[in-house]
Amino acid sequence: MILDRDNPPSGTVRDWLDMRADKGGTAISFPETGTSLLWADLRTEAHDFAAALTARGAEKGDSVAIVAPNSKEGVIAFYGAVYGGFRATMINLAAGRDAISYALDHSEARFAYVHESCSNTFEEANSGGVIPLSLGSGTEVSLFDVEPGDHALLMYTSGTTGKPKGVVHTNSSLLAGGWTSAIAHDLTSKDRGFCVLPIYHINGLCVTVMGSLVSGGSLAMVSKFSASRFWDQVEAGGATWFSVVPTIVSHLLHGSAEPTETCRSQLRFGRSASSALAVETQSAFEKRFGVPIIETMGLTETAAQILSNPLPPSVRKIGSPGIAFGCIVMIQNSEGEEVPHGVEGEIVVQGPNVLLEYLKNPEATSATFRDGWLRTGDLARMDEDGYVYVTGRLKELIIKGGENIAPREIDEALYSHPDVIEAAAFARPCDSYGERVEAAVRLREGSRVSADTLIKLCNGRLGSFKSPDAIHFMAELPKGPSGKIQRMKLADVLPV
Repeated sequence: MILDRDNPPSGTVRDWLDMRADKGGTAISFPETGTSLLWADLRTEAHDFAAALTARGAEKGDSVAIVAPNSKEGVIAFYGAVYGGFRATMINLAAGRDAISYALDHSEARFAYVHESCSNTFEEANSGGVIPLSLGSGTEVSLFDVEPGDHALLMYTSGTTGKPKGVVHTNSSLLAGGWTSAIAHDLTSKDRGFCVLPIYHINGLCVTVMGSLVSGGSLAMVSKFSASRFWDQVEAGGATWFSVVPTIVSHLLHGSAEPTETCRSQLRFGRSASSALAVETQSAFEKRFGVPIIETMGLTETAAQILSNPLPPSVRKIGSPGIAFGCIVMIQNSEGEEVPHGVEGEIVVQGPNVLLEYLKNPEATSATFRDGWLRTGDLARMDEDGYVYVTGRLKELIIKGGENIAPREIDEALYSHPDVIEAAAFARPCDSYGERVEAAVRLREGSRVSADTLIKLCNGRLGSFKSPDAIHFMAELPKGPSGKIQRMKLADVLPV
């Protein structure tokens, strides 16, 4: 099987893992331990775990919970579950006991792989008697046949309201998720990605893990992000590219660690996703480190990427997550009609990377699709070249005096101050205007910037009507597992 830029990968994850194993080479290196995992060994160990599950009575399509950080064992368990024809259910370790317990119960998982570092977390959340299984098996058993349309992945959204929804991806859409990144970034067998984001999040799993599978490349994987060790780990792992989120970009920019010339020379690019990257942050990062950042956009429901800027020397438009790769993206109005270039509307998507359904939630599945298009809930406009400019979320709009205000406008203004590491504007109820604007920020250590200074900065860029009435200083803004700031929680956690 050869990667085709015009057509998504055919076959199953099992097919592709078998092919990579037969060709040989390194699948993943682990800079923290100095060890590596060959494709052939990954296939063998995945097969053994699949056999163990089958022998214990797991049925085809059953959920198998994976409770693990980024690790050799976690990757083997993921591939083993999918290889055996089961639904790998990635448990979000940052979600808290109640959310983990909900995922275990809702998924109806009977078996789980539990990493030794997660045993206490699992025991506290395992109210339904899910059985932990070890990796490895000497069992000789025939595995289930696997088809491209079979369930392969179950990943729960980290929504800010209501119960998390279980996003179901098939073998086909999971492979397509890796393919969209591979074709956007021209990934080849010579590339090695740096996997620093958790693989229980769609970005870490599809962009890096699936991206390396379908491109024939490899990975360097670490257990978690460290600003002080990031560049050393990139160099030690031999990475040629990395995928991060805006908060990581900001933390690296405001940190003291510098890449060596060797590190800079081996890196082709970094990519940013999960939420909007502030223009000032991107420009400052590239100027300081000499590494181009490719802004992208994706969703759990689309197996990660839907939009990406092309690689240099093609046109990158700073402030835009780019153009569609491997799928079709349109901007529609509330009636489902395409709007003209430059007009704001909702981003909708069609493509092979789109989810199959929300598990056991036909109402939510039906509500998220309109005439075959997946509704993202993101507001944006598209220019004549097909580049999309995200303006906000439908649910996050601040409506002040009947006027819609996109929080991102205010975020961008705050990020223009060099001391601001994190920023998020949000709405508060207001008797006069219905809602008023406030914002939370995290400053670099030792900064003495005042709220008045930041409000005046916003006044100068946005005018007083859109500027925050109050600035809240926080040691850390609330975030989801991918590092995305959870704007909707701010009004609840900050004093009035």
